[in-house]
Amino acid sequence: MALARHFEARTEQTLNALCRLCAYAGGLVLVSAALITVASVTGRAFLFAGLGPVRGDFELVEMSCAIAIFAFMPWCQLNRGHVTVDVLSNRLPPRAQAVLGALGDLAIAVVSGLILWRLYLGFAEKFPYGSDSFRSAFAMGSKPYYPETTYELEMPVWIPYGLSTLGAVLFFVVSVFTVWRAVNWVIVGEEGEL
Repeated sequence: MALARHFEARTEQTLNALCRLCAYAGGLVLVSAALITVASVTGRAFLFAGLGPVRGDFELVEMSCAIAIFAFMPWCQLNRGHVTVDVLSNRLPPRAQAVLGALGDLAIAVVSGLILWRLYLGFAEKFPYGSDSFRSAFAMGSKPYYPETTYELEMPVWIPYGLSTLGAVLFFVVSVFTVWRAVNWVIVGEEGEL
């Protein structure tokens, strides 16, 4: 008998919608980074006409890529889209395949928790706001002496950290959910349809 199968299905529907929305947002961010790159390269090509590169293009693309990666991770995990080597596991019985899948999901859940923890600490170190009681309640440590910004555009660094942390939170939640789903598949004896 599976563990709360009906609740699992409802949770999966909710996570599916959230992950899809997050992936679409990441796609928009990535497209904007590509457009910035095109505009910058085109501007460099037309220096003679008075155009030039987009100021701070490398900073914008760097931040956009980091945000997009963490926006895509939850969707990838929910659909088991990570790279797997299944040359031998495809020949195993269905329950053994489910056990291996559950172990893989468990490993990703542990790693996603580690990523979230470290990214949150980085965000807390960069975030220059909040009273001492607020910061201690959320284990953010002391305020930085000065708000860190990017070199050329002087954009606050905490913003991409914060957006990436939100993606990492959803990635961790989805990873924990996929462990639950995988345990149910092991109990049933085979992996279900994704």
